Amino acid sequence: MNQKKLFLFLVIALLVVLTATSFAETKKLKRIGLYTFVQVKGQVPTPEVMKMLFDRYADDIRSGFEQAGYAELYQPFMDQLKTAEFKDEPIAVGDKLMWMLFKSQGKVKVAEDIEWAGKSPLPAFSVQVKKDWKIYDFVIPKPCGNIALRSITQAIPPATCSLVVVPERANINDPITIDMSGTQNAKSMTVEVYDAQGQKIATQALTPDSPKWQTKFDKPGEYSFRGAAVNMEGIAATNPCVGKTYINIPPICKLWTSCLPCEDYVGRPITFDASGSTDPDGQVVKVVFELLDSSGKVIDTCVTTRKPFVWEKVFTKAGTYTISATAYDNDGAKSASTDQNRLTFEVTQKKFFWQAAVGPMLSAGYKSDLSGSTYVLGAFLRGGMFYWVDPDKWSFTLTAGGAMPFKGSPWDFAFLAEALINGHYKKSYAGIGLGLSTKSQSLTTTGADIVAQVGTNVFQTWTKFGSLFLEFRAPVGRSFKYNNRFGLGFRMLF
Repeated sequence: MNQKKLFLFLVIALLVVLTATSFAETKKLKRIGLYTFVQVKGQVPTPEVMKMLFDRYADDIRSGFEQAGYAELYQPFMDQLKTAEFKDEPIAVGDKLMWMLFKSQGKVKVAEDIEWAGKSPLPAFSVQVKKDWKIYDFVIPKPCGNIALRSITQAIPPATCSLVVVPERANINDPITIDMSGTQNAKSMTVEVYDAQGQKIATQALTPDSPKWQTKFDKPGEYSFRGAAVNMEGIAATNPCVGKTYINIPPICKLWTSCLPCEDYVGRPITFDASGSTDPDGQVVKVVFELLDSSGKVIDTCVTTRKPFVWEKVFTKAGTYTISATAYDNDGAKSASTDQNRLTFEVTQKKFFWQAAVGPMLSAGYKSDLSGSTYVLGAFLRGGMFYWVDPDKWSFTLTAGGAMPFKGSPWDFAFLAEALINGHYKKSYAGIGLGLSTKSQSLTTTGADIVAQVGTNVFQTWTKFGSLFLEFRAPVGRSFKYNNRFGLGFRMLF
């Protein structure tokens, strides 16, 4: 009984092995057309017809790819089929296929491990589909339109190097970005930097995950970049991969001023001139002037974009000032600060003026019958000097001239002189001092005077004054009744 069971077990095991072996063996396909996948009309189908039919049978194709275990290949197959090249490539006798889609009783089925064992090569189209660096080689027998996968090959594409430098023109210490993100199929990338003399000055390694690098240059000139990329097999890209940038040369600013030192220039225009500024590789398009006081505080600025780049400034206060100028070129670079474009100077206010005064004057004297005093109308004309002891507050004047009566004898020409201290408030002033006057009649006497003036400025600049004034002269040690004078005058300071 045990022997019979053992014999039966061995028979069953042998049948199982034989069955498995038969399934594992390559299936010999000797003829085609019995189980067609699509119905092809005509004897010689064209690639266009096959593409149209496959689009019509898209659902069947999806089902077949899923049964074959290649569901992820369905969409790339359908997408690439629209533009793929259909090659006439017969299936040779003995060629093996990994699997083939066909239909039996209207249902999509998959036959695996097939060998063409016909008497002659089988007319077919071959189509390649690429996915994930693999090439899938499909064959489509023309008589039946079945879809068969013949082989899968690993295809590591060559690296394509891309290098972009931004900006192509920049200024000293501006950031320069090197971008190799357009490089394709690369495992790693490098970029080398060369100066204008061809000397390598830097090398930077990059990766597909970190394809950008930023640098800067502190010297002007042209810099070139050479990129390199290798694929997964370590094969370098062969396409040109270069870039360059030009670092702009800054302009040179030259400053000239119309006075140095600027004596007596309060109220007078001073010209600051940067027209001598130059740019070696472009043109100067703007100059910025800055005026600083003695403490270094900026008190005024001027931005000019018009040639010849000058600024005319009127100073209303004496002091020590610093003027600086910065030139900008058409690339936005600015000149460095040097002694050529920075000057310190002193502006002083004019203190000394020449003075001329004229006007009518009443001079006291005796009546012709000597019975009392009287006045004679005349005119005076004096010249002299004016000096600011404390500008706009205190001044000193010294003048001399004559007074001419409008009547004859016994009235006579008189010499007048005075020295005054004047106090100023805004446009008005008042002065007092000592004077000298000669006799205006033979009966009057020569002597010292107390002289007083009050006046107001009719016009005033830092270099000229015009004033109306009243003047009174009282004699010292002589008869007031016969030696006083009143005058109304206009004086000019220049």
